[in-house]
Amino acid sequence: MNDILERMRAGELILETDPDYPALYRLFEETMSLVGELNTGYHTADGVRALLERIWGEPLDASVRMFPPFHTAFGKFTRVGKGVFINFGCTFLDRGGITIEDDVFLGPGVQLLTENHPENPEQRHNVYTRPILLRKGAWIGAGALILPGVTVGEHAIVGAGSVVTRDVPDGMIVAGNPARVIRPIDPTR
Repeated sequence: MNDILERMRAGELILETDPDYPALYRLFEETMSLVGELNTGYHTADGVRALLERIWGEPLDASVRMFPPFHTAFGKFTRVGKGVFINFGCTFLDRGGITIEDDVFLGPGVQLLTENHPENPEQRHNVYTRPILLRKGAWIGAGALILPGVTVGEHAIVGAGSVVTRDVPDGMIVAGNPARVIRPIDPTR
């Protein structure tokens, strides 16, 4: 099982015919059960954190906050720092690895998508991945999509509804589809 996880994290194309795929699929089922529990009924902030710790497989700082619902099918390659806030309706496809450093804010409906499919129609059921890194203090606006392989720089801002296909430099504001640099952050605003 560790072999397929290492290959997946390394960005190799993972075939549905891989002999380890059934074990991987069992992990998806376990995670989706926990996500269902998270998204059903009311949970205190501590209760949400406890469920996220089970989904992500690591302890979280008490300063981490999330407002469910939340969506993921895997969850094992998500790492979250201190002071992170994740708003309603976010989706993490983390098979390639998602790292969220300290003090990152995610608006409602943000999608972090590390997974992609080959262009070849005969192989399209298979998946390859690239990691996403959200550096310290980044702010991702409502409904933004961060695509595989993207790093969002320290204290950068991604405008609402943006589709981020390239790395975002530190201290810059990007917006649009595809997202492009609008201007540097104005420290007086």
